[in-house]
Amino acid sequence: MNTIRIISVAGARPNFMKIAPLMRVMRERPSLTPMLVHTGQHYDEIMSKLFFDELDIPTPDLNLEVGSGSHAAQTGAIMERFEPVLIRERPNLVIVVGDVNSTIACALTAVKLGIPVAHVEAGLRSFDRSMPEEINRVLTDAIAELLFTTELSANDNLMSEGIPKERVHFVGNVMIDTLLSHRERAECSDIHQRLGLTGPYALVTLHRPSNVDCTETLGGIIDALNEIAERLPVIFPCHPRTRNRMEQGGSRTLAPGLRLCEPFGYLDFLKLMAGAKLVLTDSGGIQEETTILGIPCLTLRANTERPVTVTEGTNQVIGNERQGIVKYAFDVLDGPSIQGRIPERWDGKAAERIVDIIEHTL
Repeated sequence: MNTIRIISVAGARPNFMKIAPLMRVMRERPSLTPMLVHTGQHYDEIMSKLFFDELDIPTPDLNLEVGSGSHAAQTGAIMERFEPVLIRERPNLVIVVGDVNSTIACALTAVKLGIPVAHVEAGLRSFDRSMPEEINRVLTDAIAELLFTTELSANDNLMSEGIPKERVHFVGNVMIDTLLSHRERAECSDIHQRLGLTGPYALVTLHRPSNVDCTETLGGIIDALNEIAERLPVIFPCHPRTRNRMEQGGSRTLAPGLRLCEPFGYLDFLKLMAGAKLVLTDSGGIQEETTILGIPCLTLRANTERPVTVTEGTNQVIGNERQGIVKYAFDVLDGPSIQGRIPERWDGKAAERIVDIIEHTL
């Protein structure tokens, strides 16, 4: 029997969490022949292997091993290496997820060869064109054949951009599929014992250029974290980009309670996030995960492309000024718990809806 040949693309760690439930569902469908391509945009072998193992993602059929580089160099390298794969395999569909360089590079390469593209997590908009991710989102959505959205505001964004409504499908959030299916396993992590955590703590992640590329901005954020760390331990798994910027900015005294760590695997990080008193981040995905977990989240950005985490979840967008960070953090620590609710269709079944639509369409 002829099957539908689908190439799914993952390039960076956030992609792994989105692609995992899709690969699981597609492998269960006899009508589909899925193939996984890892572009190698995030090339930390230890961390990549750990994520693949923990999330039960099959070993990629192909790793393009593009590594790091400028946006143009990385995007061009992915396109150059992905094109021969498409010519050889001739898939019926290419699935891209999220908003990294791998997303737009592989989508553009496929469309130019006449191969339809499905974009998972379509329609999200920060309306800030200074963010490389925003450019990737807008361009990928413009050329995709199937657009799968996580929240209804994304449908509105796509309609305002002239995307035909028959291409757009509100399916829910595949990252939440992953969280819900691994939450029980994460509870078995001993990360609290390994870090010696016996009481309340805050958790921090930083990686966006707007926060870490300017020495003055990053210094102000570190000062704020130092102040918060006087109240409770602050666990800071430090992105390599952030650590490099901190070192380039010169030595800065860290409060004893501010603990820089190496990045954690998915299960350890999920356990830390679920147990935190407060999360401070500039990550889009963590805004969504804290909403499901009911953990207060302070987003150190001027905007968010995930407004449902603010209107319905536990997220507040507070900017990256030192005084504001401290004020909002202390408000959370001293005030009543933030009440949120679970957004519509964030129920762990988004991947099933996506694959059902793909089967029906193709």
